[in-house]
Formats: sequence, structure tokens, C-alpha cells
Amino acid sequence: MPAPFYIGGGPPRGITLYPQDRLYEEMAYIAYHFHWSYAEIMQMDHRERQLWIDEIVDINTRLNEMAGEGG
Repeated sequence: MPAPFYIGGGPPRGITLYPQDRLYEEMAYIAYHFHWSYAEIMQMDHRERQLWIDEIVDINTRLNEMAGEGG
């Protein structure tokens, strides 16, 4: 994954921009699982998207465990 880049010169500080390919990956993952719109997902900040991704991972993990138990 490419490193984030920064606005301004000098050492990293201030506004950090998120890598665009990672943003699209997060958006696709949430949209695929929850069927939320582009606008809904774009209104979230990175932290909120990560929280929803964690929830999706938990849901998928539980479903896979249940499937493995024959349920």
C-alpha cells in the first residue's frame, strides 16, 4: 500500500491525506456487505469506516463459525 502523503513541506504533521486506493477498497467492502450508497459511505471519516469494517469482519466470522458447526 502506498504511504499517505502530507500537505505542506517538511516533516509529516498537519493534514494527512488517505491513500485513494485504500479509500476505494474500504468503500467497496462496506458497499458490498451493507449495500450503502456512495454518498453515505463518503460522509464517513476514516475512523468511522474502520469501525464498520470491523463490524462486518465480526459478522462474517460468526457466520463462518456457524456454518462450520453445521448451522
